[in-house]
Amino acid sequence: MIPGAGLALLSFCSVVPQARAQNFRATKVPSQPPQDLSAAVRGVLTSEALRVTGTNGVQCDLWLRQAVPVAAGAKQDQEIAFWQIAEGTLIGAIRFPDNVLDYRGQPIGAGVYTLRFALIPEDGSHQGVALPQRDFLLLGPAAEDTSPNTITRDQTLDMSRKVTHTRHPTVWSLAPSKANTAALPGMTHQDDPDCWSLNFSLVFEGSRVTPAALVVYGHVQS
Repeated sequence: MIPGAGLALLSFCSVVPQARAQNFRATKVPSQPPQDLSAAVRGVLTSEALRVTGTNGVQCDLWLRQAVPVAAGAKQDQEIAFWQIAEGTLIGAIRFPDNVLDYRGQPIGAGVYTLRFALIPEDGSHQGVALPQRDFLLLGPAAEDTSPNTITRDQTLDMSRKVTHTRHPTVWSLAPSKANTAALPGMTHQDDPDCWSLNFSLVFEGSRVTPAALVVYGHVQS
């Protein structure tokens, strides 16, 4: 586990004032993964993007992995929604056409990034984090995160700190979705506090499909 410079969060979302005027929708768009990514990473991603569009235009495009690897010997854990995924596993890639804020409210520049799985640590620095699960996706710079292979937790954190240029990685909350897989992709909105999640199907090796929800707009106050 790492010290408090990692994934510390509080239990509520807040957004900039303009957020309450937003109304997001999700669609599938035929689109090859961006050339900003390495050929090896592009090779494991789908050939369609999940596009989130709001009042001000496109919020992001997300390319998921064709089949997410299942960790050998993984055991179910009530505090981990996606317990079958090893930390450091590549889940997909995302493109932001404009600058955004991550789940901690950190500014993230427009561009293309990888998405890898990580957990909030169970240590003294993260006590009082009242989330139903510990699952997050961390962004990595496309130019440096060039292999689809699973990397270590520390490597994932270090890679993500290169995006924020701070001691904190850039984190994006990942949770189970109650949506019917036939209706995906879709958006869910939390009124108070105001957060938007992209709901989509995660496909695992062996063709098992699990609905997931990634907060793409809104952030906690840290």
